[in-house]
This record gives sequence, structure tokens and C-alpha cells, in this order.
Amino acid sequence: MLVLIPLLPLLGFLLNASFGRRLGKSASGAIAVGAIALSFALSVGAVYRLVQLPPDARAIVQHVFTWITSGEFEAGFTLRLDPLSALMILVITGIGSLIHVYSTAYMHEERDAEYARYFSYLNLFAAFMLVLVLGANFVVMFVGWEGVGLCSYLLIGFWYQKKSASDAGNKAFIVNRIGDFGFLLGVFLVFVQFGTIDFQEVARAAASLSPETTFGAMSLITLLLFVGATGKSAQIPLFVWLPDAMEGPTPVSALIHAATMVTAGVYMIGRNAVLFSHAPETLAIVAIVGAATAFFAGTIGLVQNDIKRVLAYSTVSQLGYMFLAMGVGAFGAGVFHLYTHAFFKALLFLGSGAVIHALAGEQDLRRMGGLRRELPITYWTFLIGALAIAGVPLLSGFFSKDEILFRTYASGHTVLWVVGLLTSLLTAVYMFRLVFLAFHGERYVPAVGHRHAEDEAPVVPGDHGAPAAGMDRSGHPHGHGRPGERLHDAPAPMALALIALAAGSILAGYVGLPHALGGSAMLETFLEPSFTIAGAQDSGEPAAGEPGDSHAAESGQALELGLMGVSTAVALGGIAIAVFFFLRNRDLSGRVAERFSGLHTVLQNKYYVDEIYDATIVQPLHIVSEQGLWKGIDVRAIDGAVNGVAQAVGGLSERLRRLQTGSVRAYAASLFLGVVLILGYYVWR
Repeated sequence: MLVLIPLLPLLGFLLNASFGRRLGKSASGAIAVGAIALSFALSVGAVYRLVQLPPDARAIVQHVFTWITSGEFEAGFTLRLDPLSALMILVITGIGSLIHVYSTAYMHEERDAEYARYFSYLNLFAAFMLVLVLGANFVVMFVGWEGVGLCSYLLIGFWYQKKSASDAGNKAFIVNRIGDFGFLLGVFLVFVQFGTIDFQEVARAAASLSPETTFGAMSLITLLLFVGATGKSAQIPLFVWLPDAMEGPTPVSALIHAATMVTAGVYMIGRNAVLFSHAPETLAIVAIVGAATAFFAGTIGLVQNDIKRVLAYSTVSQLGYMFLAMGVGAFGAGVFHLYTHAFFKALLFLGSGAVIHALAGEQDLRRMGGLRRELPITYWTFLIGALAIAGVPLLSGFFSKDEILFRTYASGHTVLWVVGLLTSLLTAVYMFRLVFLAFHGERYVPAVGHRHAEDEAPVVPGDHGAPAAGMDRSGHPHGHGRPGERLHDAPAPMALALIALAAGSILAGYVGLPHALGGSAMLETFLEPSFTIAGAQDSGEPAAGEPGDSHAAESGQALELGLMGVSTAVALGGIAIAVFFFLRNRDLSGRVAERFSGLHTVLQNKYYVDEIYDATIVQPLHIVSEQGLWKGIDVRAIDGAVNGVAQAVGGLSERLRRLQTGSVRAYAASLFLGVVLILGYYVWR
């Protein structure tokens, strides 16, 4: 029955894509929500069956059909449910269902056809992501891998009439193709090296080998796979597409950033944990890139003014944490953070969507303020999400983030631990900067007749900023231009999703309660069989903080508690900094920005990475393509040769056609001239 889990959302896509515009919004929404909800119910049933099996035999495999057979190569469309894919399908379908429910209200201003198109794409996205995580081999994974790339293009560019949206969709698609090229090369090399593309067989073959001590075939395979992961999961250097993905509808941002596409790279490394464990040099690269990305994106998030863009860079940073965990070999901790992050990041994006919805399309934090009184449900749920991502104790983010920092420190990567700790400080600062600017202080009211530069940008119908749906005739969004007007909090479907995700942001971390706090690290224990091969040799040494030698265990737990204290102090310190600068002394924050205007400008412009790429890659390619390939080779060489042949034939034909003029006099004159020439020749002889 595993095939039904991705098949139901696929059927929802087909129904809405084919008939949605004629069914109306209620039916379109019901089809999409029903499809993903039924998929969630099936997922729960499948996972329940899985946990009834003995821990060392937790796998359910369904061979649907043999897809490709060519010589020694064989690829079946085979699905496999194990602890890792079980967690992923619950996240995708569970949180995906809440995002679908939220979308029924958020997108209600769209026309029937656009509404159905949106939900068809949303269902298709979920279907491909489910194929990706359930695939038992690289080929099935690649179908889902490319499918979510296609859907990201469709959903980011959903409002395609707006150039920035269509450009963002193109950017996401192109940047991901770069990463996918590396991923494909890695898959080809896997087959060359092991003669199979089945995950279990590859892991079994790799487990029989010794870890590489130098950069060898295993390192090259894993490095190429990691290139694919940097594209899908937005790591340095291929992270530039993710912030621009904000051009899509806000629920799309929640789906991409929390439950689906950006987690694919982390999942892929976890799925091939045995392979990566035998390539320590690649793991070191993964850890360094992850830590660098986490800190790099965190600094950019400090100064962004678009509410969704702050959250976008937050996602890039949190993904860096996950890769840091993978790089130090803490695969369970990385997936644990993936799981908790799905709750609070979906909550934060949907909360920002509720703010944007209430303010008729406004996204600039400088034009908000005082919303906590008028949007209480949105405020309190958003605050829970902010506390969770900041790592405040007893919320889900605290447990998973601390586990990553502990594993990093315990594995001897002290420098990376410091970088992770600094990133944690940045996270608390920029998240509570967002909270205080949006929800505290006084509500922004523009002066009469005053218009910001942003107001001059064209508004796409349906983008909750269209004049027909959310603006008065003067061009001011409802709720901004009228001081006495009261805003409306999230409608029931949106509020339901926010409350459910807030509950998850509080409680989700307790399934991974560490030994140091009296827990059993249940989630990591559950996931462990997915990262190993039964019967394979291991070191026999317990991981830090796990049961083993009692003295070592006590020492590890003491270390973990100490590090928890440090990270808690850092998180609370970050919140205190945000309170000081953005709640108590907003003018001071402005003066600090002016004092360090150079650094502030660099951060606001995202370190000019896009400009550097444009100058070093895009423009040279444009010049080579236009001046060299097009004007030089295509126009002058190829077109010149073809046109030259045509002109030569045409010129010769022009001369030959004079022999066939159709004039009797000309023919008679030619005949006479010929006779004279022949007779003259004989007389001369």
C-alpha cells in the first residue's frame, strides 16, 4: 500500500489540473486537502505497522514494477519504508496537510482557475517529495528530486505576470540544475563503483570496505552527491535561489522551506550515511560548508526588512545547522533538527502570511508595528515559533539545536561549535528583531498623500495587494491608510493551522529528550537502523552521551548539561540584545547602523553574492553567447555559409535564366549568331 501515499496527492493534482476551474473553489480546495489528508492517514497506518516490527527488521518494501533493464543495469520502481522515510512522510503529509488547509483561506481571493492551478501544483509538490523519500534506489529518488525542482519553479513563479516572480522561478530552476548535474555524476559513479543503484545494496557494499584515508572514489562519489545537496538545500555556493523564492505565495514558502524541497539534501545524506561515513574528507567539507552557511546567512538575516526574506535567510542558516550535524557524523541529530524545524519554520512562515494577509500585501517590517493587540492569535503563535527557533529551553528547537552543538563539540570540532554558537546568538537577535518590529511598538500609519517607493511597483491581481482585493482607491492597503480601522486576525482555517503548528513547536522536541535530561533520545534510537547496516562492523564505542561505560556516560551527560547551559545563555542573551536595540532603544539601532554603514550596506546587499555571480558568470556567459556563439558563429559562420551558398546559386541562376527569355527574336538572333560563328570558324580553318 506504500504506492498509495504519493499516488493520492498525484490524483488530486490530476483532478484539479483537469477539472478544477469548472468545479469551483470549495471543490478544488476539498480535493487537494482531502488528497493530502488521506495520504497522511495512510502514512500513519504504514508507520504504525513499521514500529510493530523488531528494531533490526523495520523495513517495508513494495516493488511496484521493473522500470529499466539494460545489460547489467536494472532499476525498479521500488518503494521502501524504514525509520528515516517514516519520519519524512509524516512530516511531509502532516505539515503539508496544515499548509493545504491554511491555503484554502489565504488564496481565496484568486479566480477559480488560478485557485485550482495553485492547489494542483501544491498536491504535485507533495507527491514528488513523497516519491523522493520513499524511493528505494537512486533512480526513483531522482524522479522525486527533479519533480520537486519542477514544482518549485511552478509555485515560486505562480504569479507569473509579475516579472520578479517569473525571474525567481527561473533562478530556482537554473541554480538547482547546476547542483543536479553533480548529483547525476555521483549516481553514475555509484553504479560504476558498486554495480547497483539500490540504497541498501550500495550501503552493504560500502560497509564491507574500510573508510578512506585519502581522497578516493568514495570521497568523489559523496562530494558529487553533496553538490546536489547544496542546490536542493541551499548551501554555499548554491543558496542564492532560496531568498528569491519569497516571490511565491506565502504558503508555498512554508511548504518549500519547512516540509519538502529544502530538506531533500539533508535527507539524501542521511539515506547514504554509510557511504558518507566512509569518506571522512567529504564529511569534513560538509561540516565546514554547513557551519559557514549557517553563520553567513544568519548575518544577512540581521538587517533584512522584508518579513519573509528574514525567514528565508533563517531557513538557509538552519539548514546549515543540519549539514553541520551530518558532517560531524551526527546523522540522527541532523534529522532531529529537520523534524523540529519543520514545525516552527512552517509556523513562522504561515504567521508571516497572516500578517501579510491582514495588511493587504505589506511585507516591509518598517511599515508594521503594534500588531500584537489586533492579531492576538497570530502574535502568540508566532512568538512560540520565534522562541523555538531561538533555542529557548523546553521548546522543540532547544532540544534539536543543542543536540547538534553537543555532538559537534564532543566530536572535537571546537571551532565549528563556536561558529554554531555564534549563529545561535544571531538567530535569537534577528528573530526577535522581527517580532518587535512587526508586533510591538506603534502601528505604522503613512502620512496623508505620502507614498513609499515600494508602492510604485505594479501589483499582481490576487497577491493580496491587488487594488480590487486589498487596497483603497488612493492605493493604500486597508489597515495602513486609516488610523481608526481595526485589522482582522487570521480566518479559521489559517488560525487552525497556526495553533496546531504552535503545539508542535512546543512538544515535538520531547521525542528526542536526551539522556542528560532523563530521556532516552527515543527519536535518534528509532532512526539509528537507517544509518547503519545490520551486522556491519563498528567501533563498539558508545556515542557521547549514550549509555555505555557508566563513568563515560556520566561524564558525557555532565558535558552535555554544561553545553546546554552555555547555549541557553547565548539564546537568552540574543533575545536581550534584540530587546535593547529593537524594543527599548530603536533610535539607537539606527545610529549603530549609521555608525557601521559600510558593514550594514554589505549585509543589506547580501555580501553582493548575486552581483559577483552576475559579473563573473552570467555576464561573461552572456558576452560569449551573444558576441561569440551568436554573432560570431551562428550569424557569421553558420548563417553566412548557408546564405553564401544561397547567394552563389542565386547569382548563377540569374545568369543562366537569360538563356531562357521566351523571346522569339532573341532565339532567332542567338541562332543567327551561332551559324555565323560556326561558318566563321570553318572559313578561318
